Amino acid sequence: MGDEQNPFLPIANVGRIMKQILPPSAKVSKEAKETMQECVTEFISFVTSEASDKCRKGSRKTICGDDICWALGAVGLDNYAQAIVRYLHKYRVAALNQHKATTRSFEDKDEESDRSGEPSHQEDETTTPQVVMNIFI
Repeated sequence: MGDEQNPFLPIANVGRIMKQILPPSAKVSKEAKETMQECVTEFISFVTSEASDKCRKGSRKTICGDDICWALGAVGLDNYAQAIVRYLHKYRVAALNQHKATTRSFEDKDEESDRSGEPSHQEDETTTPQVVMNIFI
């Protein structure tokens, strides 16, 4: 046996999400975190399995975000599916805007370097989009 990989989500992350929804004075036991960790892992496996089956039937090997959205609807979680579709759209727009900003930044630096003969040392002002989703709200 030896080096079996833990199939669960990190318990610290699960606990952090649980605490976000509770009042600040609330305490969460280790057993509660472990139980939620198992439930969340099972839920993700179930939805991913549905998405995987769809991909297999379509002769595809890669599951994408749209497949997860479809799977949520297929298992009767239409409200979650709609929320995830909106999130996925916002994420893709943010990623596209980030890509465009980074590309422009590199082009500007190249032009600046071409004019001065030296590389530009100006800081890149673009930041990675911080997109956070809380599925429990």
